Amino acid sequence: MTYYIENIYICLAAPLLVSVLYLRGKKQASMIFLLVGMTACLLSSYISTFAAAIHQTTLVMASVEITPIIEESMKLFPILFYLMVFEPKKEQAADEAVVSAIGFATFENVCYLLTNGAANTLYLIIRGLGTGTMHLVCGMIVAVGLLTLWDRLYLRIAGTIGLLCVAMTYHAIYNLLVSQGGAAAEIGYLIPIVTAGFMLFFRQHIYRFLKIS
Repeated sequence: MTYYIENIYICLAAPLLVSVLYLRGKKQASMIFLLVGMTACLLSSYISTFAAAIHQTTLVMASVEITPIIEESMKLFPILFYLMVFEPKKEQAADEAVVSAIGFATFENVCYLLTNGAANTLYLIIRGLGTGTMHLVCGMIVAVGLLTLWDRLYLRIAGTIGLLCVAMTYHAIYNLLVSQGGAAAEIGYLIPIVTAGFMLFFRQHIYRFLKIS
């Protein structure tokens, strides 16, 4: 059976779009960014596929050299727009960046599930946690770093590019390890989970730093 990701997107996005009309305040903003993250995933899929076809690269090379660049850029653009146009509080902007990353990871996992089946439940749990957490970590890296540098005009451009490169590199390393299979894949799945654990442990310190800076 053939699946079209745009049809999957419509099914998932429709109730979220309706909820945006009824919710207000921070809940509405979070729902919008969840939808934005899913939209970014859809567009990233189109762009990555087109770029891979143009360069005639293999699936593994595309996942390491093309996909991280496209996906991390697409996740960054909505946050930049949100910061420049609406000028929200730093803590709120960081939260919305995380919600956007969650939307991105959720849509990607749903598409993967429909494409590859659900026979191996344990693998799906590990893969879902690993990939979802990886997107969450990349979103947090960019969000926390960007919000820390945002008030320093001379660091905005250089800092944004630098943080984006860090997220792309982290994403590429994850994809490279996971694509190898075996012990390398297990290490790849564990890296974002361990990283997220450290970030969760230091969460209060991070938010306190955002308030001070």
